[in-house]
Amino acid sequence: MKLAYYPGCTLHGTANEYDISMKAVFKELGLELIEIPDWVCCGATSAHTTDENLALTLPFLHLVETEKMKLDTVTVPCAACFNRLKITDYYAKNDKEKSEMMEHVVGKKYKKTVNVKHPLQNIIDDIGLEELKKRVKKKLTNLRIAPYYGCLLLRPKEELDFDDTENPSIMEKIIEALDAVPVDFSYKQECCGASFSACKEEMANALTHKVIKDAKDNKADCIMVACPLCHINLDLKQKDIEKQVNEQLNVPVLYFTQILGLALGLSAKELSLDSHFVDTMQLLKDKDII
Repeated sequence: MKLAYYPGCTLHGTANEYDISMKAVFKELGLELIEIPDWVCCGATSAHTTDENLALTLPFLHLVETEKMKLDTVTVPCAACFNRLKITDYYAKNDKEKSEMMEHVVGKKYKKTVNVKHPLQNIIDDIGLEELKKRVKKKLTNLRIAPYYGCLLLRPKEELDFDDTENPSIMEKIIEALDAVPVDFSYKQECCGASFSACKEEMANALTHKVIKDAKDNKADCIMVACPLCHINLDLKQKDIEKQVNEQLNVPVLYFTQILGLALGLSAKELSLDSHFVDTMQLLKDKDII
């Protein structure tokens, strides 16, 4: 199955391990990712906080390009990028005035044939849980995983139509298919502070601390994420948070593609598991996974 692939800025930069593990896992599952040529930034936070038209037309380019590639699905792994492309697609299909504005600015017609999916949805929709279970080569038995959704995969509810905003379960279903244990914790859909970590670090650290602490208090071995910005706050910033709250956390944070890749028999090197700030390798060795 061929899918248009929009990596966005972070997967070609600070979240390179997400891009690497994404491609490795999808190849293993028989899903071919074809990167959209000459893609540009979706605008993410900066565009939609300053100019609504710009926030819509930047992602709109990639919907048009996906149709040009003769593909009906674009896979968007970054939660912020997914949010922006999904919202743009929603308005293109449901708001005539906004649709005409986007087509006028871009100078191209959109036939409205594209499905915008996060790779979690590709796993559920295009592979299926039963087939995924058959593909598992290394069961992750007794690995306790806290699934962290964050904000941008779930809200706004109507436009994204991703999962239950208050009690999502798509990650838990995938974790269970790998024979691992999903850990229920109170902060799985709460904000980690997002990009405020760059300008209001103390506030963002306090929010992120609640997420990590609650996962740890519920006996999670690690946290699973599907957003590069969440990963930065939970992984890169964890040492700073420990200093701020005077508490040792030491909770590994992995992308869902890395966890899935381990179950599919891929190596730690293939999944770039040695590139995190909080060590992931010792946990995986202790659990006899690597």
